[in-house]
Parts: sequence; structure tokens; C-alpha cells
Amino acid sequence: MVENRPLLTFVAHLTLLLGVAIVALPIWIVLVTSSQRLEDVIQAPIPMWFGDQLLQNYTDVLTAGVQGSFSGAVAPMLRNSLVMALGIAIGKIAISLLSAFAIVYFRFPLRMLCFWTIFLTLMLPVEVRILPTYKVVADLGMLNSYAGLTIPLIASATATFLFRQFFLTVPDELAEAARVDGAGPLKFFWDILLPLSRTNIAALFVILFIYGWNQYLWPLLITTDASMTTIVMSVQRMIEAADDTPEWPRIAAVGVLAMLPPVVIILTMQRWFVKGLIETEK
Repeated sequence: MVENRPLLTFVAHLTLLLGVAIVALPIWIVLVTSSQRLEDVIQAPIPMWFGDQLLQNYTDVLTAGVQGSFSGAVAPMLRNSLVMALGIAIGKIAISLLSAFAIVYFRFPLRMLCFWTIFLTLMLPVEVRILPTYKVVADLGMLNSYAGLTIPLIASATATFLFRQFFLTVPDELAEAARVDGAGPLKFFWDILLPLSRTNIAALFVILFIYGWNQYLWPLLITTDASMTTIVMSVQRMIEAADDTPEWPRIAAVGVLAMLPPVVIILTMQRWFVKGLIETEK
């Protein structure tokens, strides 16, 4: 029996509203700032409602960038970040699916040793192996390229482990039935395992896309050409205005544009994302 406790319900809702306000207030300030003139932002108090420069500020940063900064137009940066995030997410999922499929459904020497070797790489993040990785990428001539931005980051021990654990829950009768029907390993993988894995793939895609989109250190190291700059890198560069006052409204507009693609991905795939995280019945 569920007891009706109005006071407890009120306190719970008040706490939730307070948490939402704390999280949403900085985002609201950035949105409002991106619609103001510079002279309105640098004086106290900070405006808390939209100004009349919303479209102008966003048009300017997309086409010309921020005045006095070392970065150019934001539109190419958005493209670079999108290519990098999609490349990392799709590459990680594809490699992890195939490696988990091989570990679970093929019997070869040192199979478990290979799996645990992959799993142990969780203790070696990019920051630990940054120098040898950079050396390899430089020797292969992949600096200032999309291949250099994505390929070194597409291996994922976490995704391999998650797909392996899911494949272990798939009944052996499905594999036996596919074998009786004359389906080879790849057909079994494509027609049976992939459809069963779609919710897991969707959940991982959201997580990995955000991971790729938020990359800062690796793009900073391997990109020296301004045309390969990502939008996450550009925000810090735009604040460097020498002796001038930073163009805070346009910088805020860049920050909003940097938040939009991950938000769109989450809202678009929210149903699949939640289902992939909580679904237990396959």
C-alpha cells in the first residue's frame, strides 16, 4: 500500500525544481547573453532576458567568427566536430560489435587472453598513451586530417565488453537454428544479432557521440591547420582577445552552437537510449 504523504511529496518536488534551476540557470544566462550587445553584457547587472541581437550574433559567428580571436567561422568547426564525433561513434560500435562477436561465437587459441587484453586497455586512457599515439599518427602522415582525429580513438574496450555480455545472453538455440538453415556466421551476425542489439547500439551511440564531440586534448595536439579546428577547441581560443574585451555575446553564441548537436542527438534517440540502458528482456 502506497501512503499519501503530501509534505514529503512537496519537499521532493521542491528539491527537484531546485536542482533543475541550478542546472538550467547557467544555460539560460548563456542563451540570453548570446542575444545581447557587448556593452549590455559587460555592465552590471547582467541582462536576464533576450536582447535584439540574437539572429545577428549567430549569423556573424557562423560566417565570420569572433572578432579579435584566432579562430575563423564556426560553420567549418561544426562540420569538423560532427565528422569527428560520428567517425568515433560509428567506428567504436563497428569494431566492438565484430570483436565481441568473434570472442563469443568463435573458438580460437588464446581467445580469453585476447578479451582480457582488450579489457585491460580500460586502464590506459588517451592521456596515458598520448605521446606514442601522436608519434604513430605523425609517422603515418595523418596530422591535420579526419583520419588522424578519429582512427586513434575508435577502439573501445567498454563497448566490446558490453556487447560481449549481451551476446552471451542470446540463446544458443538461435545460433543452432541459423546453422541448420544454412546461414553462415556473417549472415547470422547481420540478420539476427544486429537486430537484437539495436537498443544497445542506440544507447552506446549517444554516449560515444558525446564522447567524440567533447574531445579537446587530442584535436588540440594533432591539428595545426585552422581549417581542421573543432568547435570545442575554438571556445577557449575565442576568449583570447589580447588587450581587447572578449566578444562575450558571440562567444556565448558559439557555446550554444557547441551544445546543440549533442542535445539534438539525445532528444532524437532518447527512447532508444533509455530502452537500451534498462531493457533486460531480449
